[in-house]
Amino acid sequence: MRWITRPGWPGNLLAMAAGASTLLALSPFDFWPLALLAVGLFYAGLRELSPRQAMGRGWCFGFGLYGAGTSWIYVSMNTYGGASPLLAIVLLLAFFAAIAWFFALPAWLWARWLRRNEAPLADALCFAALWLLQEAFRGWFLTGFPWLYSGYSQLDGPLAGLAPLGGVWLISFALALSAALLCNLHRLRARPSFMAIGAVLLVAPWILGMALKNHAWTRPAGDPLTVAAVQGNVAQDLKWDPDHVNAQLALYRDMSFSSKPVDLLIWPETAVPVLKEQAQGYLNMMGGFAAERHSAMITGVPVREVVHGQRRYYNGITVTGEGDGTYLKQKLVPFGEYVPLQDMLRGAIEFFNLPMSDFARGPEDQPLLQAKGYQIAPYICYEVVYPEFAASLAARSDLLLTISNDTWFGTSIGPLQHLQMAQMRALEAGRWMIRATNNGITALIDPFGRITTQIPQFQQAILYGEVVPMQQLTPYLQWRSWPLAIVCALLMGWALLAGRIAKTV
Repeated sequence: MRWITRPGWPGNLLAMAAGASTLLALSPFDFWPLALLAVGLFYAGLRELSPRQAMGRGWCFGFGLYGAGTSWIYVSMNTYGGASPLLAIVLLLAFFAAIAWFFALPAWLWARWLRRNEAPLADALCFAALWLLQEAFRGWFLTGFPWLYSGYSQLDGPLAGLAPLGGVWLISFALALSAALLCNLHRLRARPSFMAIGAVLLVAPWILGMALKNHAWTRPAGDPLTVAAVQGNVAQDLKWDPDHVNAQLALYRDMSFSSKPVDLLIWPETAVPVLKEQAQGYLNMMGGFAAERHSAMITGVPVREVVHGQRRYYNGITVTGEGDGTYLKQKLVPFGEYVPLQDMLRGAIEFFNLPMSDFARGPEDQPLLQAKGYQIAPYICYEVVYPEFAASLAARSDLLLTISNDTWFGTSIGPLQHLQMAQMRALEAGRWMIRATNNGITALIDPFGRITTQIPQFQQAILYGEVVPMQQLTPYLQWRSWPLAIVCALLMGWALLAGRIAKTV
């Protein structure tokens, strides 16, 4: 334990290993206690370091976290981006080194301004607030990369019941607080009155989480709707090949024609690999087919619009048949759908010139999709990983829908992590989630975040099942993160401005 608390390379290596171990707490491994251990080691490792040393320790933790947790990005760079193995590794290491600063800077802030070693209870509370701040910040800065939040480890764990109260961030806060309190138990024992308070703060979130785990915050708004989600399993290297467009359109047409009649027929992201205006005849034909079956058909399709005299391209989703609406994606994937600093990078290597990597961001406050008389909150691929953004749409909806194309990541664990985040969105909102993908994992998720049915990855198949429109709002959809943000702001203010008071606690 002294290695992790002292300066030097042994502690830095342990911090890197602690960050990497978080991977095993998340899908598909789901050994949630490792998330608690990783956060605890991160906290303990900053206790005796100078601000500069703490920055290095935080960077090592972040490098280990992302190095292990997002190594699947290599597949998109090498297999589909045309980067050589060596170049892909160099680019990946540069990415890990840059994004690790999301932990380095909070660690410096902690050691410089917030640490209260002489006040273990205040110290633990403030650390939990800082941990939440860094998770929120990395989900916002430069459009954000909200991946690998510690709270996702609890989807099937004891704290899952907290998600409808305050989202995945409340779970992360509870994990960080628990980890810090466990590290401080020996110091709290010296002060019995504060030991009692610490024990309550340590135990209460876990009891509450388990007590609310199966609590129904929402109720049905109507009868169940039958669903057919078509998984075409189109190879990524054929996806945007003009010579294979007609084959893809025929594939989804024929699979749909042979499907059972359902209320909702769902195709994945860019299942129609041509502009909506160019495919309008095809979409009208499929809309007529759906209407004859009293179905609503929803599909991903790129959209071109003229904005201020300029042509803009969007990643979109549209409804035909017994439904209406077109949604344009707002949260874009860096390098996949737009290229940061594209004047410098585009053309340098094939990875920076991927097909459909010049999308524009859709406008805010778009109407939801309507199908069979219900409001459906749509999330295209990456959008489902943003807790606050997803909640803003879910609060107006009866059902949740996410369409994706995770073919970019091959047989890696990336799609499994993506699915876990979609499950958390369903749990936070207390609503059914339909997830339709090109090659998996296509699934139906109930309001408790549980997968009710799914079909295998890497196969052409149709998923059949039922979902139930839901009404009423979970506390998280009603209040979002504001209560937690206020608590964290007060705790941070306490540490920054009331050091003398903190020393007495």
